Amino acid sequence: MRNLRHILPSAGSLIVFETAGRLLSFTAAGRELGMTQAAVSYAIRGLEDELGVKLFRRGHRQVMLTEAGDRFLADVTLGLSHIRKSAEALRALSGGTHVTLSASTAFASFWMMPRLQKFRDDLPGIDLRIQTADRDLDLIAEGIPLGIRGGGAEDWPDYDLLPLAGEEIYAVAGPAYAASSGLPATPAEMTFHRLIHLDEPFRPAATWRDWFQSAGINSAVANRGLLINDYVLVIQAVMEGQGIALGWRHLTDRLIASGLLVRVTAHSMTTGAHFHVAWPKNRELSDSARQVRDWLVSQA
Repeated sequence: MRNLRHILPSAGSLIVFETAGRLLSFTAAGRELGMTQAAVSYAIRGLEDELGVKLFRRGHRQVMLTEAGDRFLADVTLGLSHIRKSAEALRALSGGTHVTLSASTAFASFWMMPRLQKFRDDLPGIDLRIQTADRDLDLIAEGIPLGIRGGGAEDWPDYDLLPLAGEEIYAVAGPAYAASSGLPATPAEMTFHRLIHLDEPFRPAATWRDWFQSAGINSAVANRGLLINDYVLVIQAVMEGQGIALGWRHLTDRLIASGLLVRVTAHSMTTGAHFHVAWPKNRELSDSARQVRDWLVSQA
């Protein structure tokens, strides 16, 4: 078998090609890589000569991938992505202090942000990176050590879990709404008020219908109101006095304690579900990631 050193292009030329192919611009690639446009063009031409095929079609002030270049870009991007993730995992195991936590925007905003100063005080040597996304990321594929996930072991068979909070849901309003419209005393009275619905596109979430049913009320009354597909925006609308929404206790208790929200009626719905700290079963956590995991659980 021929030595790979004599078969594969240099890592540097592949990185230049991936950047230029992704941006479809030698000039923009140069800016991202800290190179001149001429140096990028020279590296690409050298790669084309080495492979014996044109990767780009050069036009006036623009470049386009050839068919061969498009196929090669897909493979190079995948390969570099795997190498990057593996390198990050090795750095983490070697005792690096950077720890990434995958979480919903709502958890990051309402649970984590109020505790950040305590986190810095308790774990001053760890650089926490919170990565939010519309949907729950695949921690294994993305090379992320920790995540906040709802559900149970049957929902996350490839992860180890530690409970962070049980799912308990009550109704919340803002002081402005309470002052202008008054607050219902019972769930039945709430059917005459403006309701704000979370239209969650990716994660399973309890609805107003579920909440009313748990109170023994016909769920059809939950049809009216405003629909928003982001829980942070739901709470923002509540604080602006736009109506009444469902409040997940582990996210809204602090907002109630600070006076930004008020609880509506005494009824509370418990689903039996939990939110957990999750980490991949097939990957050893670094010392820093274990400290973050244990700190999160200690705050439950």
